Amino acid sequence: MEIVLLERVEKLGQIGDVVNVKPGYARNYLLPRGKALRANKQNMAKFEAERSAIEERNADAKKQAEMLSESIGDLSVNLVRAASEMGQLYGSVTARDIAEAVSQAGHEVDKRQVTMESAIKNLGLFTLKLTLHAEVTKQIVVNVARSLEEAKTQLESGKAVISNLDEDDEDERVEAAPEIAAASDATEVETVESAEADTPEAEEANSE
Repeated sequence: MEIVLLERVEKLGQIGDVVNVKPGYARNYLLPRGKALRANKQNMAKFEAERSAIEERNADAKKQAEMLSESIGDLSVNLVRAASEMGQLYGSVTARDIAEAVSQAGHEVDKRQVTMESAIKNLGLFTLKLTLHAEVTKQIVVNVARSLEEAKTQLESGKAVISNLDEDDEDERVEAAPEIAAASDATEVETVESAEADTPEAEEANSE
């Protein structure tokens, strides 16, 4: 489908560019979100008549997005979730959750502005992108932890607070090693003594 862009679209083009896209992409995303128009004669005439106003609105929106990006700064938001000892969440963290957390921190954003490939399903620190405008993006850190105290620890250490069962098992094996060695030595001594008692000399001494 041939469309004319009303704003910059990443990997597609700039305002006023006429491009060909898949019909589904146009109908489900570009057209309903006001990012483009069908490139027919009527819409092209409308676009050219309103081009100056469209470009002016885009410049204003970009300026507002840049101001929002500056106010966000190096933002880190904490999301407290229940999780297993190995760090797997009992549920997930979605774009809606992140948008609400950022908004609660004083920066109004919509879930559609949160870029993530899939929902977060583990504890940890995640760097995500906010698309504030077609030409303005901002990275934030999402800190998913069991508590605010653990979130602080994760932020300081740079890694999730989880239990490493393999290391715990190894520690137990190391602690038990001396006891196992001592038991093995005692068994060996007992075996040697028993073997000596079965020799001919021992039997002759016992008969006397």
